[in-house]
Amino acid sequence: MINLFSPELNRNPYPMYQTMRQSQPVMHIESLDIWSVFRYADVKTVLSDHARFSSQYGRPPGVDESASEQARRRSTLITTDPPHHTDLRSLVNRAFTPRAVDALEPRIEEIANELLDKHAASGQIDFVKDFSYPLPVIVISELLGIPSEDRDRFKHWSDEIVASADQVLGNTDAKSDSAHQEMGAYFHEIIQERRKSPQSDLISALIEAEVDSERLTEEDILSFCWLLLVAGNETTTNLIGNAMLTLLEQPQQLALLRQNPALLSGAIEESLRYRSPVQAMFRMTTEDVEIAGHTIPAGKRVVAWIGSANRDEEKFAEPDQFDITRNPNPHIAFGHGIHFCLGAPLARLEARIALSTALERLQDVSRVADGPLEPARGFIVHGVTSLPLKFSAKSFSTRRS
Repeated sequence: MINLFSPELNRNPYPMYQTMRQSQPVMHIESLDIWSVFRYADVKTVLSDHARFSSQYGRPPGVDESASEQARRRSTLITTDPPHHTDLRSLVNRAFTPRAVDALEPRIEEIANELLDKHAASGQIDFVKDFSYPLPVIVISELLGIPSEDRDRFKHWSDEIVASADQVLGNTDAKSDSAHQEMGAYFHEIIQERRKSPQSDLISALIEAEVDSERLTEEDILSFCWLLLVAGNETTTNLIGNAMLTLLEQPQQLALLRQNPALLSGAIEESLRYRSPVQAMFRMTTEDVEIAGHTIPAGKRVVAWIGSANRDEEKFAEPDQFDITRNPNPHIAFGHGIHFCLGAPLARLEARIALSTALERLQDVSRVADGPLEPARGFIVHGVTSLPLKFSAKSFSTRRS
């Protein structure tokens, strides 16, 4: 039997996805008692049908969410169902508006240029470690109002928490547990400080946000900080890194993009589809569900393989071809339904600025070596931990004024 969660598959899971879509689109792993779905239509159903596929991980079927206050307090936007999810998202939306995201554009451009300036003379840069990782961490740190000296701690916590998804496979990791505890204690202190002395940051706005005379609890704010840190950091880092890696692997597409920069938005959407930064999401069945001729019993964990759905030949013509002109491109890299990623506009904005800045300023860019790259930790995410590049230092473009 194929091991869907093996580290070896992290590098290139797509041939395995194709095999599963064609031969076993719904799969039950008895040893873990986990079900998996691989086809686009089925993945979309699992992600959007919150009545039958609950996001409240581990909640027994038939038990109303409101019956467990403790479970509610531990929940986040991605692990709740209506009505609490609706209330929580409404409150967060008041503080995390499109206008607030758009206002970040000048600062993101400044950060991108500052990161590239550090490598102007060397002719080399690790595109992940030196650029696609620090950029979203800095943006989110400033958005939350976190001191710059704590950014490395953010990255450590984020890496460990993302990797902790492997615990569902029976793998325990004391580092991941410690990261959860450390981050919770850290944000607890920040929230207490902002209650006493509000600032012009997102945490202060979340404290003040109110809908129908209801405000976010401290647990709600903590969960949102956790979500923004992990999802906003890892997803955007991998989106930017994956896009650059794929463009370098596809020189004709890179040349087309350089000739026509207006295709950048299409290149980002195609990168989201072709190498989805988030490969899978969990759900829990609330009742017996029939899908693709298989009955998944109530109370079972289901993995919706987003990375497979976005390569489904039934939905996308030539799905294994990277095409920045693909239109339409109905990928579900940011999820679907009520849990569509709240941070998608910010991720797209950061990717657009990061890639346009890098492609403009890094000329004659190529990989330092053609060997295999180290995949990101955890089967949930998809990316590489390092991407060493070389470029022409003499032709390094000066910063735009």
